[in-house]
Amino acid sequence: MPTESYDLMLNILYLISLCFIPAVLWALYTSYKVNSNFKKFSKIQSRKGLPAHMIARQILDSEGLTDVRIGRVAGKLTDHYDPRSKTVVLSDSVYDSCSIAAIGVATHEVGHAIQHAHKYVPVKVRSALVPVLNLSSKLLIPILIINIILTFVLYDSNLPMYIYYALLGIFGLNMLFALVTLPCEFNASSRAKNILLDMNILDDEEVTCVNKVLRSAAMTYVASFVITLIQFARILLIILSNTRRK
Repeated sequence: MPTESYDLMLNILYLISLCFIPAVLWALYTSYKVNSNFKKFSKIQSRKGLPAHMIARQILDSEGLTDVRIGRVAGKLTDHYDPRSKTVVLSDSVYDSCSIAAIGVATHEVGHAIQHAHKYVPVKVRSALVPVLNLSSKLLIPILIINIILTFVLYDSNLPMYIYYALLGIFGLNMLFALVTLPCEFNASSRAKNILLDMNILDDEEVTCVNKVLRSAAMTYVASFVITLIQFARILLIILSNTRRK
């Protein structure tokens, strides 16, 4: 490999590594924004004054999803939809709250239940990736440790490169999962806002506030995808630089 090309690849690798720092800072900012928006709009009660779990139940029944249950979990912003048990799980900060923020979060999770019932393609792909991703996540730390050890102990061997291939596969799966998650989250938020308006649960002004909460939450998933993409690109360039150097 020509020296100029190798130096260029190293420079690109260096720039990608530098991008990781602002990406992490952005991820921290999006996390802060979610919490601050949720806190802000949790103080604003909806005009109809119905708690989030009742609204979630009302929407599910209107969609014919009477078999989907409403559950409760401790914590703040731990809300999620469990497709295995068909349960919309609402956190303590959302379940009984009549705030605009709580109603938005609850309806967003109902949106995931509707996606699952309608066999929304990105949700099916995401669900199929979960078992593989769980396994790869368990292997990530051991592989990183083994790579560090082998790099020092077997510095003249090609064995550490196989570890990089394994890392590339793991980060590739994570990147694919993060990518597929994006349409799931944005679509659930879009469904939530439309439902709240169509069923006259919230008015336009209240839905605008809900949009701020859900949009900030969606950006955390975008940040997660960007970080995973940078990690994947970094490992890929390490492999290419070492391959072409030989």
